[in-house]
Amino acid sequence: MPAAAPQIVPFAAAPGRSCGACTLCCKVFDVPSLNKPAGTWCPHCKPGAGCGIHDTRPQHCREFFCLWMSDPTMPDEWKPERSKIVLTYFPGNGFLYAQVDPGSPQAWRKAPYYDRLRALARSLNEKGRHVVVFVNDNATLIMPDEAVPLGPMKPTDNFKIERAFGPKGATYQVTRV
Repeated sequence: MPAAAPQIVPFAAAPGRSCGACTLCCKVFDVPSLNKPAGTWCPHCKPGAGCGIHDTRPQHCREFFCLWMSDPTMPDEWKPERSKIVLTYFPGNGFLYAQVDPGSPQAWRKAPYYDRLRALARSLNEKGRHVVVFVNDNATLIMPDEAVPLGPMKPTDNFKIERAFGPKGATYQVTRV
């Protein structure tokens, strides 16, 4: 991934990118129109093969492209079927959300993902944006030097960050609002 903070990319597939056998978005996100909760496979998904109702799938699904699909600079190791992480920019606040496969809940802590998420947090924080990791509804805020557990949250919930200095240097106090 590029060193600078990525911009919010349009929701479209980048040239040369395709889902292929990747169907992780069909597991990690909720799809209200299908009464499908986050963290479970969509009943219409054929893991590794695609959508069983592709021609009639909900509009929400038609318009979705993960960051790996829409950003041609994203390296192959970030393809969700490989990383077990679906990256997206939340349009309401420009935050980078990492939806992690609940079958691999620690995937985001492994190399090269955690270091890159921290680097992205560093550059996004300067713009008032943040990186939040979700395993189902359990959220963790990624800060440049630490991961701050937030507990159960929805992408639309809010929090406030205050920087504090302690004996080991800068820390962050995060309060849900």
